[in-house]
Amino acid sequence: MDSIKLTSYSTKGGCGCKIGPGDLSQVIRSLPAPLPDPNLLVGIDTSDDAGVYRLTDELALVQTVDFFTPIVDDPYSFGQVAAANAISDIYAMGGKPLTALNIVAFPISKLDKQVLAEILRGAGDKMREAGVTLVGGHSIDDNEPKFGLAVTGLVHPGKVRTNAGAKPGDCLILTKPIGVGILTTSIKKDLLSPEEITRVTQVMATLNKKAAEIMEPYRVHACTDVTGFGLLGHALEMAKGSGNGIRIEADRVPVLPRARELAEAGSVPGGTRNNFKHVEPSVMFPEEMDQIGRYILCDAVTSGGLLIAVDEADSAELLEKLVADGVEAHLIGQVTAEHPGQIQVV
Repeated sequence: MDSIKLTSYSTKGGCGCKIGPGDLSQVIRSLPAPLPDPNLLVGIDTSDDAGVYRLTDELALVQTVDFFTPIVDDPYSFGQVAAANAISDIYAMGGKPLTALNIVAFPISKLDKQVLAEILRGAGDKMREAGVTLVGGHSIDDNEPKFGLAVTGLVHPGKVRTNAGAKPGDCLILTKPIGVGILTTSIKKDLLSPEEITRVTQVMATLNKKAAEIMEPYRVHACTDVTGFGLLGHALEMAKGSGNGIRIEADRVPVLPRARELAEAGSVPGGTRNNFKHVEPSVMFPEEMDQIGRYILCDAVTSGGLLIAVDEADSAELLEKLVADGVEAHLIGQVTAEHPGQIQVV
């Protein structure tokens, strides 16, 4: 496995291979509206992390799917990251993940079958850590490796956390550092040390389970996980969904070491550039912020942290408990009544 360079088999990696938000929104707008159903509590209207369907007054299904091309070279680590990323959507909705299906595309005649076995083993270990039961899957022969999960969870209909419930005065807490897309692009270019690869892999492979469990008793009005559309892309979905504004304090946003240096050297993913183009009309950047700083805030993250909008009165205690339990959480901004549907970076 040490000789395998998985990222060389794909042109893009991780959540950076997503179709850009601008292009995707154009496609979705052209489609007919889904069949109305009073039991559909969360659908596609607010670009949320997962769908929620009510079964009874006490129980609802949370469903999501996510898969992508290799983000790291090690097959086992790729499986872990892909599984953590897919399961995260359930946590973001306030749910408990229950079952999963593997989604596999693999060049079976080009790569050793043991490579696929290691990807599945990594995902399986991460599912066990999350308490998720694998119930099956589907595979196809493809020139580019791709892997992910379709995940089903459970939530009480009255405890669903969408990205649209943020209220003015809420504080914004982010539970993982950004800059992942820049660093993983640098992996493809052999620009990272083994220690740096280990660090960014650890960030991506960490479940959002602990953060979700800690925030459960607090007055969290909205939540989303930060992935392919970047911090500002997902924050913008929160702003538009809630009809409020968001203020991000750039110097408080945690960024992985060397992200700026590597970005300045050219390791800015195409997905990050697409994210910036999409959010730029709705974001007020400070004049003194250079283009690299703007790209970092839009960086296409894979398996990022939760962005939590919590009542101001609960924010200090929640942040303290997250940090005390080993979560890399930071207070990065506020929800405001000003500039609804937009973001102000200061």
